[in-house]
Amino acid sequence: MLDVRRLRLLRELARRGTIAAVAEALAFSPSAVSQQLSVLEREAGLPLLERTGRRVRLTPAGQNLVRHADAVLERLEEAAADLAEARSGLAGALRIGAFPTATRAIVPAALAALARRHPGLEPMVSETDPAAVAHALRAGDLDVALVHEYDFVPAPREPGLATQPLYREPMYLAAPAQAPSAGAVRASDSGPAPDQGAVLRAHADDPWITATHGTLCHAMAVRACQAAGFSPRIRHRVDEFPAVLALVAAGQGVAVVPQLGVMGPADPAVSLTRLPMERRTKVAFRSGAAAHPAVAAFAAALRAAVPPELATPDSPE
Repeated sequence: MLDVRRLRLLRELARRGTIAAVAEALAFSPSAVSQQLSVLEREAGLPLLERTGRRVRLTPAGQNLVRHADAVLERLEEAAADLAEARSGLAGALRIGAFPTATRAIVPAALAALARRHPGLEPMVSETDPAAVAHALRAGDLDVALVHEYDFVPAPREPGLATQPLYREPMYLAAPAQAPSAGAVRASDSGPAPDQGAVLRAHADDPWITATHGTLCHAMAVRACQAAGFSPRIRHRVDEFPAVLALVAAGQGVAVVPQLGVMGPADPAVSLTRLPMERRTKVAFRSGAAAHPAVAAFAAALRAAVPPELATPDSPE
């Protein structure tokens, strides 16, 4: 009989690429991971790994077993959801990952509603960049998370994970007010957006403020500028949008920010120009966990907490 815990290790190896990365993610020693995978090979009766120097890759049999592992782990999530539904009342920890703007603007109201309906549930929020969510969910460090994607940075399909759309929000070019972009509008204004390429190219020679390297927000800003025909000259790398806007107001550069990042009192020192691009936020969880009562309750609370000015999808994916 194949051991489910060892199947999970094999799947993580397929996703992360090295035994060292699997060990670090799952809090094992590399030797322990290697030993468990060797036991799995004996259980399978076939070589699952090919070792070339310090690197390891999956054999065709190993790759096929990973596909079965995905299905097995999904069914186990469904079984856990059924068991949780059979219990009377929700209780215990619910580990939640969220990025900063959602943590500030949406998650508190969702948690308050969740506490009223399910006082026995203990939500635990960790700020997690969407780029790190897939590994954290598969490793069991998170139960549910908020992720996002941009027009220029679509989210890759992640084996073993499922998502439900939550809301869409427009993006804005934030520039110092003393040199406003043509067609500048307040974040609450509606109407057609100006040509994106022209707006961005008007600031091709300005310093730029982006998120830190490796985040989706950083990739979005760089790719949007490249699509407009230039590479941004990045001066500051800051992840919190209030700090980004403060730097813009101080004349330190320009930035691309989502609507949730500019909601609140307007800063007269910042000019905002709406761009014809979006950020789309989704609720992510392990495949098979959509029906888990705690996950479903949190997802419902999130949907109720979305500000009315944000566009919401008509139906789940």
